[in-house]
Amino acid sequence: MESLLRPLTVLGGALVLTLIAGSLLDLLLRRADGRHPETPLWGLLRRCRVPFQLVLGLALLLGSHSRARVLTGHERAVERVLTLLLIGASAWLLVRMVTAAVDTGYARYAAGAGEDSARVRRVRTQVTLIRRVVTAVVGVVAVAAMLLTFPAMRAVGTSVLASAGILGIVAGIAAQSTLGNLFAGLQIAFGDTVRIGDTVVVDGEWGTVEEITLTFLVVRTWDERRITMPVSYFTSKPYENWSRGGAELTGTVFLYLDHGAPVPLLRDELDSYLRRRPAWDGRKSALVVTDATATAIQVRATMTAKDSDDLWTLRCEVREHLTSWLHLHHPYAFPRLTTSEAPPRP
Repeated sequence: MESLLRPLTVLGGALVLTLIAGSLLDLLLRRADGRHPETPLWGLLRRCRVPFQLVLGLALLLGSHSRARVLTGHERAVERVLTLLLIGASAWLLVRMVTAAVDTGYARYAAGAGEDSARVRRVRTQVTLIRRVVTAVVGVVAVAAMLLTFPAMRAVGTSVLASAGILGIVAGIAAQSTLGNLFAGLQIAFGDTVRIGDTVVVDGEWGTVEEITLTFLVVRTWDERRITMPVSYFTSKPYENWSRGGAELTGTVFLYLDHGAPVPLLRDELDSYLRRRPAWDGRKSALVVTDATATAIQVRATMTAKDSDDLWTLRCEVREHLTSWLHLHHPYAFPRLTTSEAPPRP
């Protein structure tokens, strides 16, 4: 009877202490979050409750399993399993704590940056990559710690360290592309060349940067496609970043018209139409003849907008309106091949 009561008492006591400690921690964090609503740190730390309970419970079991005589005859195996679980839970808890601290810093910065969306996107990109780097490093260290708990792995570790130079050279050659992408991701994060939310043109495709990892970058195109590219592309090849230095843009609309087209009237109509469009930011607009051939003239209308989405909409609207206005009021303004007598001009 005692052989059964002792393990149950130890397991039950560890479970009760773990639940009580987790509830107290959650209560303290909830009160701190209520007293300091200006910072999200305490609310984010509440996500650490489950890994904290696992670490505490596994530590209690690891310290008392030998006295509890759980699975008599298999004490070494139980100890090793508990140690592995404790290492994994500790890594999970550390990642949650670092994530809470990093997210808190980003939230404070975003709140203080106001309407400077470019700076916010830059910090958001850096925060995302920092989280990924911390998770990867903690994961590698945790796996290495788990392996070192096995005596055979500790014995192998000596020979591995002795040949670390050769292995490092071989690994460097084999993982040259992966390491290149890794360093390119860090360069993008802290070099501020491209950020999450930037509008870019890559290989003739126009889209928005949706995700940046340590090895690849995802661009969401206007038709909802996702283009996945290695981050090294953005450090070795030219591309267009429409959000670099500010989101404001200038767009163009080209029309090909007859030599007798009423360009001054068309210019007035453009100015009048833009004043009625909410997508125009009011900075500037113009309409000029940029080229002339034997059969037509090239007319360029320019306009400005606060971002790429508004500019795309405005360009489409201006092109449609000017074409419709000319067709309705000045149909002779379109280029034509004369095969018969042309109608007289009004």
